[in-house]
Amino acid sequence: MVPGRDYVGVGVGAVVRHADGRVFLARRGPAARNEAGCWEFPGGTVDFGETLEETVRREFREEYGMEVEVTGLLGVADHLLPEEGQHWVSVSYAARHVGGVPEIREPGKCTEIGWFDADALPEPLSEAAKKARHP
Repeated sequence: MVPGRDYVGVGVGAVVRHADGRVFLARRGPAARNEAGCWEFPGGTVDFGETLEETVRREFREEYGMEVEVTGLLGVADHLLPEEGQHWVSVSYAARHVGGVPEIREPGKCTEIGWFDADALPEPLSEAAKKARHP
């Protein structure tokens, strides 16, 4: 059974701010579960028995070598991708960068990363990122 395909998947993401106010985004690679080529506020699938906030911290640590502090809930949205046959519930958080120099640790899933001015985000944005940006 595959989350998002065989049953509704639960994913989390975070709008992580740097001390200078910029936000961290990652470009989804060819091995990403969906929306390859789109920029996203990173996150991932919630594991059984794991809290949503634990998932955020784990995903940033595993995928980018970053430590983040979750500071609040931004919203919950339907993440429907009919062209990819997927259905997710996406929970978006606000967070702040508290340690680690970001690096791509899963190059198949991510092709680029960067810090961006919140008013000048790269395109195309993933559907979840669009909703997190404007909850």
